[in-house]
Amino acid sequence: MPYDGQQEQAERLHKVMARAGVASRRVCEEMIAAGRVTVNGTAARIGDRARPADRIEVDGAVVTWDTETVHYLVNKPFGVLSAASDDRGRRCVIDLVPAGLRVYPVGRLDADSEGLIIVTNDGELTHRLTHPSWGVEKEYLAHVDGVPARGALAQLRAGIELDDGPTAPAAVSMPQPSVLRIVIHEGRNRQVRRMCDAVGHPVLRLVRTRIGPLADPALRPGEHRPLTADEVRGLHRAATDASREVQTP
Repeated sequence: MPYDGQQEQAERLHKVMARAGVASRRVCEEMIAAGRVTVNGTAARIGDRARPADRIEVDGAVVTWDTETVHYLVNKPFGVLSAASDDRGRRCVIDLVPAGLRVYPVGRLDADSEGLIIVTNDGELTHRLTHPSWGVEKEYLAHVDGVPARGALAQLRAGIELDDGPTAPAAVSMPQPSVLRIVIHEGRNRQVRRMCDAVGHPVLRLVRTRIGPLADPALRPGEHRPLTADEVRGLHRAATDASREVQTP
């Protein structure tokens, strides 16, 4: 594919697509191989490169990409949606970070839940933090109705049978009465709430306090800050380490 003598400014196409949030690098390569991607109207091939001036389309939809990758840590308040936009005009987590680059939240955190969520335009990191094959830990403080007995804690630790299948074992402790610290590595919809419901202690308040190695108790609700390069590398390492654990028989 010709690039008018500016090949040195180009990046591998699948990397460009991943950073734009299309999918992981591996899935982007599969899209290219399947003939679903064009660059400047020409069908792309594995190994092709692209520059910011090039028009990239996937299934006919234009991919917009930024030359700058950003990563924000946000402390999401109660009632704010974990979404890039809302057709009903409700406040979204994207509204809490600087405007400009096209970014999106990583994973789910219900509107009635609080705590840490990452907002980025880094498609590869997003894939690593959300895909079940990577299994990055998330830690929550769950304020529940009643005081769970040892039997209920044992059930949560061993795994709970939910309507979409059993959960994986969780790390569970009770730092104070009616407050559970729960660490899971799955990303099912409202999982912690459903687990607590199943043992008879509905969640009254849920706060995510850690994503992999990343925590920040000084970050107040509604605040954000950029991640450092070391923190981004730490998240990648955590995903790689978790994936190895999952694959180890």
